[in-house]
Parts: sequence; structure tokens; C-alpha cells
Amino acid sequence: MTETHRPHLPAPGRRLPVSTYRLQLGPDLSLAQAEALLPYLDALGVTDLYLSPVLQAAPGSTHGYDVVDHSRISEVIGGRAGLESLAAAAHARGLGVVVDVVPNHMAVPTPAWHNRALWSVLGHGPDSPYARWFDIDLEDSEDGVLMPVLGSRIGDVLASGELTLDRMVVPSEPAAGEQPVLRYYDHVFPVRPETEQLPLADLVDRQHYRLAYWRVADEELNYRRFFDIGTLAAVRVEDPEVFDATHALLLELHAAGVIDGFRIDHPDGLADPRGYLRRLHEATGGAWVVAEKILEGDEELPSDWPVAGTTGYDAAWRLGALQVDAAGSTPLAALQYELTGEAVNLDTVVDDAKRQIVTTSLYAEVHRISTLLADICHDDVRLRDHTFRALQDVVVELLVAFDRYRTYIVPGEPVPPASERTLHEAAETARARLEPERHDTLDVVVDLLLGTEVGSAGRTLEPRRAELLVRFPQVCGAVMAKGVEDTAFYRWTHLVSLCEVGGDPARFGIDPDELHAWAGHVVATWPATMTAGTTHDTKRGEDVRARINVLSELAPEWVSLVHTLREATAELRPGDLDGRTENLLWQTLAGTWTAAGPIAADRLQGYLLKAAREQKSWTTWTAPDTSREEAMLAYAAALLEHPAVVEAFTAWVARTTEAVRATVLSTKLLQLTVPGVADVYQGSEITQTSLVDPDNRRPVDHAALAARLGALDAGARPGGLDDEKLQLTAAVLRLRRRHPAAFVGADAGYEPLPTTTGHAVALARTTPAGPRVVAVATRLAAGSAAARGLPDATVVLPEGPWRDVLDDTTIPGGPCRLGDLLAARPVALLEKLS
Repeated sequence: MTETHRPHLPAPGRRLPVSTYRLQLGPDLSLAQAEALLPYLDALGVTDLYLSPVLQAAPGSTHGYDVVDHSRISEVIGGRAGLESLAAAAHARGLGVVVDVVPNHMAVPTPAWHNRALWSVLGHGPDSPYARWFDIDLEDSEDGVLMPVLGSRIGDVLASGELTLDRMVVPSEPAAGEQPVLRYYDHVFPVRPETEQLPLADLVDRQHYRLAYWRVADEELNYRRFFDIGTLAAVRVEDPEVFDATHALLLELHAAGVIDGFRIDHPDGLADPRGYLRRLHEATGGAWVVAEKILEGDEELPSDWPVAGTTGYDAAWRLGALQVDAAGSTPLAALQYELTGEAVNLDTVVDDAKRQIVTTSLYAEVHRISTLLADICHDDVRLRDHTFRALQDVVVELLVAFDRYRTYIVPGEPVPPASERTLHEAAETARARLEPERHDTLDVVVDLLLGTEVGSAGRTLEPRRAELLVRFPQVCGAVMAKGVEDTAFYRWTHLVSLCEVGGDPARFGIDPDELHAWAGHVVATWPATMTAGTTHDTKRGEDVRARINVLSELAPEWVSLVHTLREATAELRPGDLDGRTENLLWQTLAGTWTAAGPIAADRLQGYLLKAAREQKSWTTWTAPDTSREEAMLAYAAALLEHPAVVEAFTAWVARTTEAVRATVLSTKLLQLTVPGVADVYQGSEITQTSLVDPDNRRPVDHAALAARLGALDAGARPGGLDDEKLQLTAAVLRLRRRHPAAFVGADAGYEPLPTTTGHAVALARTTPAGPRVVAVATRLAAGSAAARGLPDATVVLPEGPWRDVLDDTTIPGGPCRLGDLLAARPVALLEKLS
């Protein structure tokens, strides 16, 4: 098959990864330390390094997504010299380098001078050479940039003397010499020229920024944020000059051959995602680029995006759902109701969560959209009777009704049919929730959001109407992220492994036919996309999700176990323990309790505290109920040592050992063999108990992994599931490296293989010469039906002979009894013998 039949591949001559290994750079992993890992990663079979953001980040950053300087490689991780040295060493081994790019925002650091561009804007306002960088209209803003950093209201801060005038040499501007600054504890701000001699209150009032109480941010913030995070200010990369300035170093390193490809963080936050990606495509000459795009339900990545695909959440949720038994839905739903007392469905939980977000932490963004609409209507005599209140009601209902991150409508261009359909579907949902008197206003707003002519003729391309087309989708994405993934997914505890980034918990399991249909579509349309199991953003690692998925197969037993343990620990349980949090707690114990016992109490408590506050039902980050939190955390810690709990979970681990083994290995095998570039998150080549960040960003003992892999390669038998997963991961990655054309590129093919049971999934990866690799995985191994039917079932292999890569035996083609093929392990990996 020629490349013209396979879109979204890198340009000729540009590198196409076969597999990637994600490394979280930072204080615990420098570029030099990453370079020292190359022998291990090479031995593992990886073809490309996948680095977290490398640009200079805010002081103390542990992740790199809070960039402060686009012109420097982070000094903490080793600077430009460190990156060039790592890349040279990697390239010498034939390994490529992919870098994570953060185009949407920059940090608002403490002190502010760490961000030279922001410091300049704060000090000089519209006259700053960086004035166009940030998403705020400095010319029309009376107060300048809102800086909501004060612990109390500005009047109290001035009266208390906490805000002082000082002089210093600003490290980011040493040539300017000593200059006046305003200090508020660790915060430092520039002083506008010629205001230094004013009385302090007048001086504060005359700046290009407004110092404010931190709670003001949710209602009056006048710069676009990353979601609702006030310390991350949005950047206008749609401006060609800003794009050039913020990407110059990375593009220089790409042109020099240091960087081979890019992962783009949250493009949905940009004014024009497609326009940005086209500019990047042109600037890199068609490099391999993947976009962190969350696809909802049956949503498709826009086909006119010049990218290789997504970062793999669409693969991760399907592979997880494949191991969820639909028969467990009713018992687990009954338990959820018993613990929470809520007779609600997921749609209601999502709607409530989104409604809470648009009226609290994202109110400032909603108010900004409503004000923009009100200004548009006020200036058009034909629209003037649509009031601010009516417009705001419509905006709220539309945002709540949206079932995906955003539309992709560009001012002055035809509306994509998918975006038009999405907006109309949301409008019909909103219409049912609005008073009839608001329906006319809804129609006007929808027309304005589609860029169609409404009101007076000839006004479709007015600047404010164009701005609305840009800003509304950006707010949609923020509401989805904060309302669904960071709120509803912590409230919905039916089976928490389904509540994952990019997941679809409304789907309680999928079958092999659905997986094959999806994979066939991907290989035909996005053959170089990424597949993922665990990422730095997942709420639970792939193995934690696998253990929790097993609950669906043994749901009645699990419900009985929870009843027993609730009774055994009733005296310890706080009387006001939130039911959602309790159900989450029990499932988290099941997901993290292994043969070695439970995770450490501080890790469990840290996770539960974050989950409870993200849930935003009984405690929040901004208004924590500390007494209830302390009681919850004490109860959780006590459970880890309670004799009845220890005994019960020790027995549960023994009961589920084989099912967990089958789920972990099968999910990993499929993730590494379905269409796309297979990613391995650092450390996930063995089993992990990782929870949401920062837990999933803990340092990895790569030296121990290298030693373990070396022993396996020398002939040692696997000593447990960790060894089995490592051995399997290495075997698949090495096989991919031997047969890259079967896995990625224009000629890579995918062929479902027939089985006589739903408890196995089989596939072949092909080239024009025929099948080259076969993967067979067990599905839903815990059930009695699997135990009875799987051994005598068959899979039809392509014409052989085949070599079993994991035990070096030869297998003929044609019908093969699964009891023979999977006798030693729940998965099989076969390579065609020539």
C-alpha cells in the first residue's frame, strides 16, 4: 500500500518511531542520568526516547509543564549541553528523541521575575515587547493583569504593612541595575516607571497589574488560564511572532537533528489547534507529531490535522474495557447505591459536576463569554433585546450540554460538519433545560457560535464575533477537563478503573469485535498514532486498573467482601465518612494490594486527600473540611493494619492472582501490538501500584530493572509477575524493532484472527508479504465460563510455521487449541518463520 493511501505519516526522510519510552525529567532524573539509561532502554527494545518538557520551568517544578523561558533548556536537568549529549548518545545507538511541547501556557511563577516575558508585561503593560504574548487585552483593561496572590483583601494587606516597596537587581534583567519592586512575602512585582514616589496605595493602583485577594480569581480573572489554574497563563501562539519566539529553540534543535519528533500538550486550549499544528508541520518539514487530544465516545480526531495521531488515551480505555465483565455491572451498581445512597446515573453526575464548575472555578471564563455576547448583541439593534442574564443562562446550559472538549470553527472558514452537528446536539439538550423564553436567545447564540449571519446583515466577520468563535471552544475544553475528568470521575465509583483520562465509564466493557473494528479503522487512518497504557496524567497506573477490572468478573464475591470488612471495621469508620470516598477507598485497596501487602499509608492518604478534594462534594482545595479529612485519613491508615482487612485482602490477592496475571499481561501485549507507536511509561515494564500524580511520577530504579532484564536474557526463569511483564514487554519491543514495517508506516496491516471463544483475543500484524507477528491474549480469565471453555477453544493462526517468541517453540499454522498455546502463560507472541 502506498503512502497516499495512508495519511498522517511523517514526511519522507523524517523519523517514524516504532516504540517510545517516556522519561519524566526533573530534579530526580537529569538528562545525564537519562543518558546513562540508554544501554538498558536499548536492550529493552525501545526505538525512541520520549522526554517530558525540556524548556526552563518554574523554580521547584517536578514536571516541566510550567515553562518560564522558551529560550533555554532547563538548567535543573542539565541544560542544552545535556540534551545534545543525550541525543548524540541516543542517535549513536539508533534511538530517536521525542520531546513534549507546551504551547498553550506559561507559568506565573513566584517570584514573577523568573518569567522574563511576564515580568516585562507587568512592568510595562502595552508597551512591553511581550505584550502580545499573553491572552489579555491590555489596551482595554482598566486594572491591567489581575494578580490574585494576596492572602486577604487588598485594603487589609495595605493596612497591615505586608506589602512593601523595595529595590533590587532583578536576576532576569541584570543590565537594568537596581530597580524598584513591590514585595509581598515571596512574591516580587515590578514597579511602573515614574510611580515609585507615589504613596503606596496610589502606587499600587497605578501599576499595569492589579494585586488582589486570591479568591477574586474565580470571578474576575482577566487572562485566560490553563483550565482553572491561575499560575498558568495562556499564550497566544496563534500570533506568528509569538509562535516563532516560543518555538525557536525547539525548532533549531530539530533542524540540527537533536530532536526527531514532538508530543503536543493540550492543543484544545489553543485558539486554532489546526492552524498551530499546520504551522508546526511546515516548520519541521513534516516531523512525527502526536497531539494530546481527548476523544469522547465515537469522536474522531479531525482528519485535517497534520499529525500522526493522539497520545493514546483512546487505545488505553478500550484495552481496559476489554477486560471488564458486563455481568458485574449490576452488583457493583447496587454496592455503589448502598454506600452512596444516590439513585443517580452517570449523566446526572456529569451534568451536576459541570454545572458546579461553570458557576465556581470557571465562572470568570463564563462571565467573559457572556459579556462578549452581550456586547455583540448591544451593538446590533436587531439583537439588543437579548439580555445579559438570558445570554449567560444560555452559555451555562450549552457548556453543560457539550459532550466533548470543543468544536473546531475558524473565523471566516466553512464550519466543519462534525462541529456543526456537535453544537446543534448540545443546543437541543440545552433547549430542554431552558425556559421557553430563552429559546430565541439560544438560537441567536448558536448562530453566533457557528459564525452564520444573525441580526443585521454583513456583520459576520466583525472582530468581536470572530473572538467569540475562538473563546467559546476554549472554555468548553476547560469545562470538560475540570467538570468531567477532575470532578465527575472522582464522584462516579461504579468501577473506578473506567474513570480514566479519556475514558468512557458509561461503557461497562467492550467485546473483541469492537476492539478489532476500532483497530482496523486506526490502521487505515492513523497508522502512526500512539498507544498508551500508563501516562504521567493517568489517575491510576495500568496495573492498578487491571486489578480493579477483575472486580467486575467477581462482583458478587467483591460485594460480599466489602460487606464483611465494613462490618468488621464499623467501630473505626467515621460516622460522616462520604460514601463516594468510601467506595473509592475499597476499590483503591483492591487495586494496590499485592502479594507484598498494601501500599504505604502516606501514599494512600495522599491519593485519598486529592481524590476527595477533586470530588468537590464535601471538601475542596479552597475550602477544606479538615476535621472530616483527618478522620477519613485516619480510617484509611487504620484499615491497612486491621487484622480482618489484612486477612481478607491477603486472601483476595491469592484468589485473584491468576486473573490479575492474565489481565496485566494480556492488556500489555495488546497495547504493544495494536496499531500505532507503542509507548512504555517509565517503570511500567514491571507491575506498579501507581496512583494519580504526583504518585505516578516517583523515581524508578532503572538499575534494578536492567539487572532483572539481564538475568532473564541470561536464561533465568521469571520469578513472578514482574519478571513476566518485563520479559513480555522486552519481547514485543524487540519484535517490533525486528519487524517495524508490520507495526508502523504505510504498509503496516492489522488482521483479526478468529477464535471460538470470547475469552481470547487474537490478531496478526502484517506486511504486503503477509502476516509477520501474531498476538493472542486471554480475556476475562476469572469467570467460571473461561475456566471451562478456554482450554478447548481454538484460534485459527495464519499459514505457518510460527515461533513462540516467549519459549522458542515452533507452532504450525491453522487451527490451534488455546489450551496448548496458552498452557504456560495467558498470552502468546508468535513470529513468522521464513
